[in-house]
Amino acid sequence: MEHAIDNNLTELWTKALGVVQTEISKANFITLFKKTALLSLEKNVATIAAPSSMIIDLIKKRFLVLIKTALEKQTNHPVEIIFIPKTIVTMGSFGEKAAPLFAQEPNGEPTHTSVVSPVYNYPQRLRVDYTFQTLAVSSSNQLAFVAATTVSKKPGTTYNPLFIYGPVGVGKTHLMQAIASEMHKTDPRKKIIYCTSEEFTNDVVESIRSNQTQIMKRRFRSTDLFIVDDVQFIAGKDRVQEELFHTFNILIDKNAQIVLSSDRPPHEIKKLEKRLSSRFSGGLTVDIESPDFELRCAILLIKAKKHGFDLSMETAKKIAENIDDTRLLEGALLRLITESETQGKEIGSPMIEKVVGVGSLFKKPVFRIEDIMREVCAFYDIKPTQIKGERRNASLAKARQVCMYLLKKELRLPFTEIGNILGGRDHTTIMHGVEKIERLISLEKPFDEEVREIIRSLRA
Repeated sequence: MEHAIDNNLTELWTKALGVVQTEISKANFITLFKKTALLSLEKNVATIAAPSSMIIDLIKKRFLVLIKTALEKQTNHPVEIIFIPKTIVTMGSFGEKAAPLFAQEPNGEPTHTSVVSPVYNYPQRLRVDYTFQTLAVSSSNQLAFVAATTVSKKPGTTYNPLFIYGPVGVGKTHLMQAIASEMHKTDPRKKIIYCTSEEFTNDVVESIRSNQTQIMKRRFRSTDLFIVDDVQFIAGKDRVQEELFHTFNILIDKNAQIVLSSDRPPHEIKKLEKRLSSRFSGGLTVDIESPDFELRCAILLIKAKKHGFDLSMETAKKIAENIDDTRLLEGALLRLITESETQGKEIGSPMIEKVVGVGSLFKKPVFRIEDIMREVCAFYDIKPTQIKGERRNASLAKARQVCMYLLKKELRLPFTEIGNILGGRDHTTIMHGVEKIERLISLEKPFDEEVREIIRSLRA
């Protein structure tokens, strides 16, 4: 059910966020609050929408008291706060309008598409900043860029499906969402679904559990643009692969556009059914390489401009020389912007050394697998047998994923080898763990400091 946001709630939330904005860094405000909305305020209970559970967790841990105080200042009475991840704020300033995570079709059944109204609504799950205009292009991603722009102009007629593969943090998601953004801009009536393979899997499983498979089938098979991110994670899941196979065929037959991403080409995805691998390879398969030095510089300059920060070319070069992962680039940039604004100083070599870790965090390793295992276990006070074991409580899972991350980033070990080291785990589990730690490092400074402390111990 869509939540209506009246003008009074919009005005109240705008004023409350004005207070919040004066108390936190610009980087934190943009990352955590720009896509939030006040959905209701009834019986002193404020319901606030945010785009994801991860964002909600970060806000609750770090700024709940600040939000509560800001709202109570505006309302002059105590306020309790409830967060929900089931809506996102559409394109525009905070509090402008909310679009439901699952909108309603005329028959009352849920769909992933956005609701078209006189206001320019953005399809759910898409980031408004992920467009072709905000993507830096060089030789490493030029072919994929050209293919994506072609698909956005002529969906369903050329390069169908479009399969984009490459390592973590090279811009696959950005490109796919840019296709959706361009298609939506051209015709807002088009139905667009963007989901990760995990979300597709969850939908299939939930539809089976609740005996609503027909609703799920109609939802996915009635779309004009179907995007699945990280499709490699459906490997080995027979029922999910079967559903995707049939959905794929129906969408292709009706000339709907399909776009897929993975960390490897279709034929290298183990436990992927041959019929699916064949379908995935039936259009255009393009790879994106790790960004070269020039592209990393361009990415930093573009991201800095997006955050309203004037970054010099020399500073961009200094950062780009020491970080080769796109996601880590933006995380490092946000930390530098925050530090610069906090101290009231320009970004220089000492600040880069302190915040980014030039000369320490990103140097090539001089230690062994055993060293990483030892330091991670010592930091989290666990035994090596536990980190390799089957138990999955929160503290063990965290330590295990940090170990995965360090083995990959510091020693450049293959995912399969890391899986073998950590008790024979599947490579997809390792990939998920590494990506999770990368996200946490870029979003949570205290956690970033934890990882740095482990690395400092390794290099001591």
